[in-house]
Amino acid sequence: MTAPSSKPLLLLGADGMLGRAFVELFQTQHRAFEALTLPRFDLTNPDSIKDAISTRFAAAINCAAFTDVDAAESNQALATQINATGVGQLAINCRLASIPLVHFSTDYVFDGNGRVPYPPSPSPTNSRPINIYGQSKLRGEELIREVSDDHLIIRTSWLYAPWGKNFVRTIAAAARTKPELKVVNDQQGRPTSAQHLAASTLALLDRRSRGIYHLTDSGDCTWFDFAKEIVRLTGTHCKVIPCTSADFPRPAKRPAYSVLDIAKSEHELGPMPPWQSNLAQVIALLET
Repeated sequence: MTAPSSKPLLLLGADGMLGRAFVELFQTQHRAFEALTLPRFDLTNPDSIKDAISTRFAAAINCAAFTDVDAAESNQALATQINATGVGQLAINCRLASIPLVHFSTDYVFDGNGRVPYPPSPSPTNSRPINIYGQSKLRGEELIREVSDDHLIIRTSWLYAPWGKNFVRTIAAAARTKPELKVVNDQQGRPTSAQHLAASTLALLDRRSRGIYHLTDSGDCTWFDFAKEIVRLTGTHCKVIPCTSADFPRPAKRPAYSVLDIAKSEHELGPMPPWQSNLAQVIALLET
């Protein structure tokens, strides 16, 4: 592995769930970095994008995104501006500054009709996103690849952390006050610890890896399986009942199967920890 650059890293969207994981990781590793958040860095503002990027950084790590999947259905223009157009402008400015761009995408770029894990190909089979969020993230990937090869695009899924708004904290909180919960059992994917994602991404960056990678915890499950394990680990007595997506209609459709193939990442970094063990670590640190 090549030694990391002595230049600082630029962290964009540092106050989000993944951004916070990077901040803690950099502080633990004593890595030099600069963190930017709104309004200083705004993917809807080309001037703020241009002002943020500089040759003094070793790389730009973009954690900023429009992540509300359901809200994207009624805010298509804004989701596209943030997840696609703004990302394309970010890629252009990184190319002009000759620094690599690290960017995060999603399992929702796939249509969910597969039955085996999706490989990290640049033009993925079944890349027909079934919601606006997935469409905007796929377009962001395309714009990055059109601009430069000096990029690291990480597709991930079902992100959770001890902090922020995510499924683990939602289920853990609900289980403390409700006798039972209904959770969908017809969507299958891979959970991903934000802390694990940050550490694995940084390891790939330090290796000078480029292209598209899939990074998640290992193993797969349904949201029902995930919820049952959350309840078990929190020691609550809430009963988790399986249901279908049709029982809880939402503005945005979700892919039924969005398991990402992580073999490429495991070849470079070694085996990914099982989602159950990463989940146990997060539950132990859970912020109430």
